[in-house]
Amino acid sequence: MPLYGYYILFATIMLLALIGTILVGVSQKNKEGNPNYDMKTKGNWSRLSWIYIAAIILGYLALVVYIVRSNT
Repeated sequence: MPLYGYYILFATIMLLALIGTILVGVSQKNKEGNPNYDMKTKGNWSRLSWIYIAAIILGYLALVVYIVRSNT
Protein backbone atom coordinates (compact mmCIF):
# COMPACT_ATOMS: atom_id res chain seq x y z
CA MET A 1 0.00 0.00 0.00
CA PRO A 2 1.39 3.44 -0.87
CA LEU A 3 2.31 5.82 1.92
CA TYR A 4 -0.64 8.15 1.39
CA GLY A 5 -2.95 5.15 1.80
CA TYR A 6 -1.77 4.72 5.39
CA TYR A 7 -2.38 8.40 6.08
CA ILE A 8 -5.90 8.21 4.69
CA LEU A 9 -6.66 5.04 6.65
CA PHE A 10 -5.30 6.52 9.87
CA ALA A 11 -7.18 9.82 9.44
CA THR A 12 -10.42 7.96 8.65
CA ILE A 13 -10.18 5.84 11.80
CA MET A 14 -9.51 8.92 13.94
CA LEU A 15 -12.40 10.83 12.37
CA LEU A 16 -14.80 7.94 12.96
CA ALA A 17 -13.67 7.69 16.59
CA LEU A 18 -14.21 11.42 17.09
CA ILE A 19 -17.68 11.33 15.53
CA GLY A 20 -18.62 8.26 17.59
CA THR A 21 -17.49 9.91 20.81
CA ILE A 22 -19.45 13.08 20.09
CA LEU A 23 -22.58 11.08 19.20
CA VAL A 24 -22.37 9.19 22.49
CA GLY A 25 -21.82 12.43 24.40
CA VAL A 26 -24.90 14.17 22.99
CA SER A 27 -27.19 11.14 22.90
CA GLN A 28 -30.51 11.28 24.75
CA LYS A 29 -29.78 8.04 26.58
CA ASN A 30 -26.55 9.47 27.96
CA LYS A 31 -28.34 12.60 29.18
CA GLU A 32 -31.04 10.56 30.89
CA GLY A 33 -28.55 8.15 32.43
CA ASN A 34 -26.31 10.85 33.88
CA PRO A 35 -27.94 14.29 34.19
CA ASN A 36 -24.84 15.69 35.95
CA TYR A 37 -22.89 15.25 32.71
CA ASP A 38 -24.55 18.34 31.22
CA MET A 39 -23.67 20.44 34.25
CA LYS A 40 -19.94 19.74 33.84
CA THR A 41 -19.56 20.24 30.09
CA LYS A 42 -16.52 22.53 30.26
CA GLY A 43 -14.47 20.04 32.27
CA ASN A 44 -15.69 17.09 30.23
CA TRP A 45 -14.90 18.72 26.89
CA SER A 46 -11.50 19.96 28.00
CA ARG A 47 -10.47 16.52 29.30
CA LEU A 48 -11.77 14.84 26.18
CA SER A 49 -9.96 17.38 23.98
CA TRP A 50 -6.65 16.74 25.76
CA ILE A 51 -7.12 12.99 25.39
CA TYR A 52 -7.73 13.38 21.65
CA ILE A 53 -4.77 15.74 21.22
CA ALA A 54 -2.47 13.28 23.00
CA ALA A 55 -3.86 10.33 21.03
CA ILE A 56 -3.46 12.14 17.71
CA ILE A 57 0.12 13.17 18.44
CA LEU A 58 1.11 9.73 19.70
CA GLY A 59 -0.70 8.06 16.82
CA TYR A 60 1.05 10.14 14.18
CA LEU A 61 4.38 9.62 15.92
CA ALA A 62 3.83 5.85 15.95
CA LEU A 63 2.81 5.91 12.29
CA VAL A 64 5.91 7.87 11.28
CA VAL A 65 8.19 5.55 13.27
CA TYR A 66 6.56 2.51 11.69
CA ILE A 67 6.86 3.90 8.17
CA VAL A 68 10.48 4.96 8.63
CA ARG A 69 11.46 1.58 10.08
CA SER A 70 9.61 -0.36 7.38
CA ASN A 71 11.36 1.57 4.59
CA THR A 72 14.89 0.93 5.89
